[in-house]
Amino acid sequence: MDIRTVGVVGAGQMGNGIAHVFALAGFEVTLHDISEDALSRALATIEKNLERQVSRGKITGADKAAAVARLHTTKTLTDLGQSDLIIEAATERETVKTAIFEDLQPHLKPETILTSNTSSISITRLASRTDRPEKFMGFHFMNPVPVMQLVELIRGIATDEETFKTLHAVVERLGKTAASAEDFPAFIVNRILMPMINEAVYTLYEGVGSVKSIDESMKLGANHPMGPLELADFIGLDTCLAIMNVLHDGLADTKYRPCPLLTKYVEAGWLGRKTQRGFYDYRGETPVPTR
Repeated sequence: MDIRTVGVVGAGQMGNGIAHVFALAGFEVTLHDISEDALSRALATIEKNLERQVSRGKITGADKAAAVARLHTTKTLTDLGQSDLIIEAATERETVKTAIFEDLQPHLKPETILTSNTSSISITRLASRTDRPEKFMGFHFMNPVPVMQLVELIRGIATDEETFKTLHAVVERLGKTAASAEDFPAFIVNRILMPMINEAVYTLYEGVGSVKSIDESMKLGANHPMGPLELADFIGLDTCLAIMNVLHDGLADTKYRPCPLLTKYVEAGWLGRKTQRGFYDYRGETPVPTR
């Protein structure tokens, strides 16, 4: 199938990044959110990030102008129904994602491919709630989307070969690399990454090291570009907790038990960068550890 038009559900951190790379690659993109403010912020972020690419010589001013012209926004979910491809990038809660697909279903073209940018939820289960499980896949981008090269492609049990090949070709057109993952909790990247972050939180919780010493140890001792607690703040502690719960529930192994301190931070509303406080406090000029 030739994909020309793309609908993106959710104008947050992931959604605006996905809209950015698709528009830049020549697709007509409609970005949806229920909040006008979120859509305005998303467009401003995309323009700023495109301008950064221009200043670094990665794209031309004409490329930026063309990408912006291909971007459209809407607060009406059903406006996405006639897209060739729909990418759901809403919050990491299964009930929210399922409701989105149910609302879209009566308005879809027969050939529309549905995908979810979920970082951990069962693709087979999400697909089963639609009228086209054979045309449903996990389409998991990494954050920040314009920078990160990997896209995880996750087939549900019913996904057909044509859908997989179509999305693999889309990833290539975006200039990114596809990794094929089986539909098990958290797929590849987060199956490995999140337990490491959770273990870093346990290391803090048990007093083995401070926020600063844990992050510096992994940056300087393991050559990680970001410490695990700094990375958790960047991802969002609520997202980290949601993925750990999916791993714990889906695999029934105690090694995936979320650290109580991670739960406590989420209960406090200290979710990381997006709320200005997490394992670091971002309200000043430089981030300050909160423990």
